[in-house]
Amino acid sequence: MNEYQAFEQESRRSFLKSMSAATAATWAMNAPQAYSDEVHTVEQPKPTADACIVLWMAGGMAAPETFDPKRYEPYREGLEVEKIISTFPGIDCAIDGVQISEGLENVAKVMDRATLIRSAVQADLGNILHSRHQYHWHTGYVPPQTVAAPHIGAWMARQLGPRNEVVPPFINIGQRLEGVGESEELKAFTTAGFLGTEFGPFNLPYPEEAARSVRPPKGMTAARFSKRYEVLKRMIEAKADPNAVSDYHIQSMLKSVDNAHKLLSSEDRNAFDLSLEPEEVRKKYDTGRFGRGCHLARRLVEAGARFIEVTTEYIPFVHFDTHESGHTTLARMKSEIDQPIAQLILDLEERKLLDRTLVVIASEFSRDMIIEGVPGSTARDQSRAKTDVLKEMKHYGLHRHFTGGTSVVMFGGGMKQGFVYGKTADERPCIAVENPVSITDLHATIFQAMGISPRTSLQIERRPFYVTPDGAGQPVKALFS
Repeated sequence: MNEYQAFEQESRRSFLKSMSAATAATWAMNAPQAYSDEVHTVEQPKPTADACIVLWMAGGMAAPETFDPKRYEPYREGLEVEKIISTFPGIDCAIDGVQISEGLENVAKVMDRATLIRSAVQADLGNILHSRHQYHWHTGYVPPQTVAAPHIGAWMARQLGPRNEVVPPFINIGQRLEGVGESEELKAFTTAGFLGTEFGPFNLPYPEEAARSVRPPKGMTAARFSKRYEVLKRMIEAKADPNAVSDYHIQSMLKSVDNAHKLLSSEDRNAFDLSLEPEEVRKKYDTGRFGRGCHLARRLVEAGARFIEVTTEYIPFVHFDTHESGHTTLARMKSEIDQPIAQLILDLEERKLLDRTLVVIASEFSRDMIIEGVPGSTARDQSRAKTDVLKEMKHYGLHRHFTGGTSVVMFGGGMKQGFVYGKTADERPCIAVENPVSITDLHATIFQAMGISPRTSLQIERRPFYVTPDGAGQPVKALFS
């Protein structure tokens, strides 16, 4: 049996499994057959940023416990739950007269480089599921949709192309796509949708192992690697079901394989290797997988990546998904995100990259001790701490999903520095009461910074599909410097 026959035999059992989960998900969603490259003529804005990094606080980052502290009540047995808004006191930050939450001391020192939006709001989608709200935030569209909506990073890859033709324009760091959380739904939002695999994410679930992802297997010669590459291309063409996958998506898959081959054959792959950094620098980021992801993001922006997302990763009842033991869990999460986020901003600034790199800290929704969704919402209460009076420490924290007001932080990329926009109520319900910013308008702002009009659209099934729903997104002009 020759090498091709052996490889093909093995592929019958493992081909689909060995493909990226994101690609498999796109195919499974019956991506539309009638995609057109035609772009509706629209004037594109002058970009204020060349690259974008989203730091995704997966699981629902509670604004009153992070960037919008409220009245603080320390833990004591017998404390009435309705009296609790923040379980951490506020601390001064580098913006005069503004406080953020204890535990973010390093981020506090760099807030003079930031625009702090305190009035972001999410739609009430009925049952408040992480999968639905993550899909909505990342694509701008409320699921379910008749087409597979692209991730905002895929739009940037499609419209702007790579900054370095070898480095993938869309890189996803820290998100495992199998075996954790609402896995099938997670795959849906982290794809390029109908745009095809060519513009989908290069997934790096473990940043410390990223270097291995861009190297041929150990001991494989260049000639043998090239031969395997040609075999894989033939397999894709032969095995794709024409009834399920359009010619466009087959060609998109082949282009993504070509791009991967270029990367694996280039010296630019060294950007993925954290071990090449000095030890003292690695220590500043090494607070866990998210911290190492921030470190990798900085290296990849330097190498020419267009869009990078670094996630704390959504896992039910873990990380920011604080349905119980909220205070204790958030203290741990802050210890993992505080230093790396601040160091990322300082490093980008030192390398003169911050001005042209838009860094966004965001989450799918906020949290409240009492209210699920917004006041009056009929969404099912998912808290595991159902008590009116504190009886033990695990009940001390923000547990329920809250969509009425949350915080988004933006650094660099043409945004104002040391600026606070919007406001939430000081007392419960802490809804946005000044300058609310919807996901649609937040996306329009991000796209505007990157030089993409929110009215940009492509033909999909003979209809325009816009980067913001109906092309209606309005950039928040007050945020730009």
